Amino acid sequence: MYPYIDLFGRQISTYALLVIAGLLTCGFVASFLGKKRGVEYESVIFMILAVAAGMFIGAHIVFAFTNLPQIIDLFSKIGSITFSDFFTALGAYVGGMVFYGGFFGAVAAVAIYSRFSKVVARQDAMDLLSVCVPLFHVFGRVGCFLTGCCYGVVSDFGFPLYGINRFPVQLVEALGNLAIFFVIMTLFRKNKFTGKLLVVYVFLYAPMRFVLEFFRGDTIRGFIFGLSTSQFISVILLGIVITYCACKLIIKKTKEEKSV
Repeated sequence: MYPYIDLFGRQISTYALLVIAGLLTCGFVASFLGKKRGVEYESVIFMILAVAAGMFIGAHIVFAFTNLPQIIDLFSKIGSITFSDFFTALGAYVGGMVFYGGFFGAVAAVAIYSRFSKVVARQDAMDLLSVCVPLFHVFGRVGCFLTGCCYGVVSDFGFPLYGINRFPVQLVEALGNLAIFFVIMTLFRKNKFTGKLLVVYVFLYAPMRFVLEFFRGDTIRGFIFGLSTSQFISVILLGIVITYCACKLIIKKTKEEKSV
């Protein structure tokens, strides 16, 4: 794998470069699409900055949650270990990132931004986010592949990592996200499901993520009731989306019956 590249005599994180490239690409796409709904370029930039902050904070919080028992145990050892060892261990337990945490953080950031913004409607901001999330995730998963994290199960088909051939689950998820991006971007441009594209995104991504988790070979992401953290969250989100859609259909049918 290629976790670092040499640039002007310095080693630069490949993942970090792809994150930056992803943010810039999302900013360009959001600026272009935002014009269809009268969202100015400056507003898109501020929104992307808010999303980046929310994503960063949320991803670390959820990762820390997956290591909660270890963190509690670490704090119980205060006084019996050195401060250096304490902060080294704490950094390991909170230093990673979980996608769904970043997703929740990004949604919260957009909700807060649109709440105080006088020029961007919440539904427009959420729809733009729905287009950008899978696009950014493509860059992130390619970064995972090059870095060697979030790797797949041992497989005859795949790429060598640490001397073992592994299924390229990161690249498969990147392709899946790319397909979701094109679907949601098309819906956005055709003004379909306006204000509900986030629901469409979850409906498409959650089942894909649930299945792909079975092809993951790493165990650092945590498990709840026999499911990985991401599988557990996927089931909850999909349940919420299905319930939401069912309620909408029932309400619509009720209104139609009353109007007859």
